[in-house]
Amino acid sequence: MSQKADFTSFDPVSPPAAYIGGKRQLAKRICQKIDTIPHSLYAEPFVGMGGVFFRRTAAPRAEFINDRSKDVANLFRILQRHYPQLMDTLRFQITSRSDFERLTVTDPDTLTDLERAARFIYLQRLTFGGKVAGRSFGINYSGSSRFNLTTLAPLLQEVHERLASVVIENLDWQAFIDRYDRPETLFYLDPPYWGTEGVYGKELFGRDQFEILAERLGRIKGWFILSINDVPEIRSIFSAFNIEGVDLTYTAAGGKGKAVKELIIMNGA
Repeated sequence: MSQKADFTSFDPVSPPAAYIGGKRQLAKRICQKIDTIPHSLYAEPFVGMGGVFFRRTAAPRAEFINDRSKDVANLFRILQRHYPQLMDTLRFQITSRSDFERLTVTDPDTLTDLERAARFIYLQRLTFGGKVAGRSFGINYSGSSRFNLTTLAPLLQEVHERLASVVIENLDWQAFIDRYDRPETLFYLDPPYWGTEGVYGKELFGRDQFEILAERLGRIKGWFILSINDVPEIRSIFSAFNIEGVDLTYTAAGGKGKAVKELIIMNGA
């Protein structure tokens, strides 16, 4: 199979907002591995803000992204289908701690899909460290506000264009894999990291899910790449697969760099 001949080339796009567990440092290495695997369907069960999805430079005709978070799935659907209306909704929104706190306590289920998407992108642009649960107002001491439509509008336009032909789902990860598991599918999985399951919101992914995930990946018809933090429990649970350790350094809010170890786990030779 000639992979590149059947692929569409794209310029990389920045994710629309920060998100806990984003893949800024690891994305290049993961994208290089994706490029080596022949596939005609690409699928992400845990897309988050698309830290890998948007940084890829080539894609097959069929792409499927999923997140159990209704906020994530709704934002991407609105960006895909109602981009002008979203920009109109955001146009008069200003950066203020009071607006941030008001929207933080607003129940998103009481909002329209358009209002929900506007709320989510506003909060994620401003929250410290890309947190979803326990958000706090982040301050940028070295530049302008992170919610600045002058710079945000071109980025969201690029995301809108990149999502044009993508199928967006809001399913449990198991249902998503079952739906799209074929010999020609490549799954990239970025589940919550071990020990951080609760920071994405309650009940989205519990620690008991890791063993279920490993068992399901053992029966997968296609290919998968999974990224996760390097802890003994994960190495044990996924020991049946190829495991590669990666050393990285993360820096948050101008602090000192922190050395971390992560894993890239794959099936196949």
